[in-house]
Amino acid sequence: MTKPVTASILQHFSSIKDPRINRQKKHALSDIFFITLSAVICGADNWVAIEAFGNAKKGWFSDQLDLTNGIPSHDTFGDVFAIIDIEQFSECFSSWVTDLAQLTEGEVIAIDGKCLRRSIDKASKKAAIHMVSAWAQGNSLVLGQVKVDDKSNEITAIPKLLSRLDIAGAVVTIDAMGCQKKIAQQIINQKGDYVLSLKGNQGNLHDDVVTYFTSDLTPEPALQTVDGGHGRIETRTIRVSGDIDWLKERHTWPGLESIIAVTATRESGQKVSEETRYFLSSVNADNPSKLEHAVRAHWAIENSLHWVLDVAFDEDSNRTRKGHSAANLAVIRHIALNLIKREKTSKVGVKIKRLKAGWDNDYLLRVIGMKI
Repeated sequence: MTKPVTASILQHFSSIKDPRINRQKKHALSDIFFITLSAVICGADNWVAIEAFGNAKKGWFSDQLDLTNGIPSHDTFGDVFAIIDIEQFSECFSSWVTDLAQLTEGEVIAIDGKCLRRSIDKASKKAAIHMVSAWAQGNSLVLGQVKVDDKSNEITAIPKLLSRLDIAGAVVTIDAMGCQKKIAQQIINQKGDYVLSLKGNQGNLHDDVVTYFTSDLTPEPALQTVDGGHGRIETRTIRVSGDIDWLKERHTWPGLESIIAVTATRESGQKVSEETRYFLSSVNADNPSKLEHAVRAHWAIENSLHWVLDVAFDEDSNRTRKGHSAANLAVIRHIALNLIKREKTSKVGVKIKRLKAGWDNDYLLRVIGMKI
């Protein structure tokens, strides 16, 4: 026998302002949120599927919620999430995650953007939505997200996202788009460290770092790792230097303590390729293993977050577009992913956990964090 819903997750999102006019409030906003979250956890990926899931589980939901007017229609789900303030929804998300997990000292927080490809609406001349997300590598959790309408706006979205996070003691990694002085300064002000990918968008700074690491002054490799699989061998060599007073004289960069070069050599059969990437960091050069871990953890966000959202949640195929609905549904997917990752009793992948939650009501409540 299940008990009524009392989980803190509903309390965290209860402060979201209900944007509907009173005569349209046939269903409580908290009920709409809970049914949507439950359905998405169990495999529903659009409003029609969410309504169908609600009706299939109507008896169970009636034990949990006050469903005087039954299960909302798919139009109701879509219309409500289209007008919920995405900024407020994302802020509640970050507040919830803060209570969900305690980040450990040295946690790597990777910040990266992802395009919701099918959110483009040519008829309304709306570009596809980009969501910039923060991923805690050690805890396997999405910490927060900000919606941007164009990838170039990630520069303004990243500071907003950082301001919602407690990054004290963490190492924040960002690709070249976020390699900006103001962003570096904000990370330092929030008592975090950074490892920022350096490319040509920083002009002479990039050229100076490349010249240094390709000259006779380049330091000896600090670490080398070898990975193999599927007929391919990859050797990664990291070189680090903290002897950069000359660079600081030429470029003012907040908190800069070290520069990094990571060379990846890939061997596949008779084919050999090599690529070197460069980074700026506020982490001392005396700890090359910490720097190497941060660089590797940032690249892992593609497999740990973006790939999972596409494969397990079919995010790239989702055609939700109206109002804020695409961005808000993306937040719901992030909530669902965090809850599924947090549930440790079932030793299976995300996709199977979603199916299991749909089959087993008690397991669904365990994923959501309800008492049973």
